[in-house]
Amino acid sequence: MILAIPILAIGIAFLLLTGPVKVDPFVTSGYFKATMQRIDSLKKLDPAKTDSIAAGFAKVSISPTVGNSSDDAATGKFKVVPLAGFGARKGKSATGVHDSIFVRAIAFQSGKSITYFVGADLLIFPPDIIDRTVDLLAKAGIARNQLVFFATHTHSSLGAWGSGFIAEQFAGKPNAKVQQWLVGRIVAAVELAGKDLTPAEIAYGSFDASAFTRNRFTGDLGLKNNDFTYLLINQKGKRKAAIGSFSGHATTQGANNMQFSGDYPGYWERKMEKSVCDVAVFAAGSVGSQSAQSKGAGFESARYLGESLADSVIARVPTLQFAAGIPFRIATLRMTMPEYHIRLTPRINLSSWLSNKLMPEPQNVYLQALRIGNLVWMTAPADFSGEFAVQLKNGLARKGFGGLVTSFNGSYVGYVVPGKYFYMDEYEPKLMGWFGPTNGDYFADVFRYLSDVVIQ
Repeated sequence: MILAIPILAIGIAFLLLTGPVKVDPFVTSGYFKATMQRIDSLKKLDPAKTDSIAAGFAKVSISPTVGNSSDDAATGKFKVVPLAGFGARKGKSATGVHDSIFVRAIAFQSGKSITYFVGADLLIFPPDIIDRTVDLLAKAGIARNQLVFFATHTHSSLGAWGSGFIAEQFAGKPNAKVQQWLVGRIVAAVELAGKDLTPAEIAYGSFDASAFTRNRFTGDLGLKNNDFTYLLINQKGKRKAAIGSFSGHATTQGANNMQFSGDYPGYWERKMEKSVCDVAVFAAGSVGSQSAQSKGAGFESARYLGESLADSVIARVPTLQFAAGIPFRIATLRMTMPEYHIRLTPRINLSSWLSNKLMPEPQNVYLQALRIGNLVWMTAPADFSGEFAVQLKNGLARKGFGGLVTSFNGSYVGYVVPGKYFYMDEYEPKLMGWFGPTNGDYFADVFRYLSDVVIQ
């Protein structure tokens, strides 16, 4: 009888803190219907128009200095700053800078509307950081639907921005002064780019980079998103900028690296800036379930991959056809998310209450779709699956459009991968698939509807 009481208490606690994995069709859910209502309202947006364009560029360092006697949010000098990316680092501080990291912004004006592309050498754009950034920019008259965020996903960038137990495992202990400094640097880059607006022209293209990526789940048997997509923007008589996107995790440097680094995207940016442009911004593509492949070890591996991809873009620049006016349209959709489905076992979740204690569920979750000429660019708040990206691109190709999906757009909802992988004993679905086996199909469907909005 004495033993029965603790056993009963454990059983009750288990029932209260866990629940079964739900596999109900998302198309009948309240969250799907709420999101679809917002898509219907977006259909009233003005259609894309071919108009003259202008562009402005900015590049601001986010390389902190560590080992100082105190923390200074004005100068970026801190006692310690953890590296974000690997839980195995256990929140340890970086020892210094291997290669400088930056936030870069490109202001793009089509007609009277201005859109700001904001990229950074960060693991992700953390939700709390972006919420504060958006609030500050709103005071300057820049709305959330004008902002397009994307990160390089380097696993050797600054941390200290985590909110909740799980985020701290990957980004270290939060530091309010580091957060304040980072927000200020992002805001500065956006505002500087806006002040640099100059009549411009744009070109874009893509090439097959399949030799540099692989499917992390199924290897050579798996579907991959192989394209490297790039945009070149030239101010008339002034400066040039480039955006490049590729679907391969920026993890050439493992947890043993303790220096700040942009990993291979940083090498791509530097090679581009030395060769064909003044500002180069790398955007992590559909990196969910995709790893990068390179040669060599350590930073030689990062250099080889980044510079090889840059060389492939540079070789194509002379043949690009630039236009001073293109059809442009942007649609920003706020998503309603399902309850957390953080897995304890393949069939049992942690309760929503406990999940939110471990990691507060993000509130400002957005998808975006942009039409830039005949390219449809979609942004996701996640490590978005390369397999889903291929499906979306194939659908757009049948309508005469190219497609691009980038990740880390200012919120974070874990990995968005096909439901067929949900029950695999793999890191992505097991530890990072936070919203159940149908969440990937939910996102893919909504992206299809949102893409139709910008090309109608």
